[in-house]
Amino acid sequence: MAEQTEKQLLHLVIGGELSSLDGVTFADLDKVDIVGVYPNYAAAYAVWKQKAQMTVDSAQTRYFIVHLHRLLDPEAGAE
Repeated sequence: MAEQTEKQLLHLVIGGELSSLDGVTFADLDKVDIVGVYPNYAAAYAVWKQKAQMTVDSAQTRYFIVHLHRLLDPEAGAE
């Protein structure tokens, strides 16, 4: 019997220092922190929250969750 696996909805956690608080432009792309790719939003959110809390004293530093599954399969809609 084949085991049922949960559909992967890949998410990327990325962050770094922004050049301005008015936009989402990184100050130095060589210093962008690519934290990792996670199989679902809950896992990505947990890591994002940890990284965001570690940098709370730096107003210019931001972390983001990128919904890779939406980029890989845009026809699937917003899951």
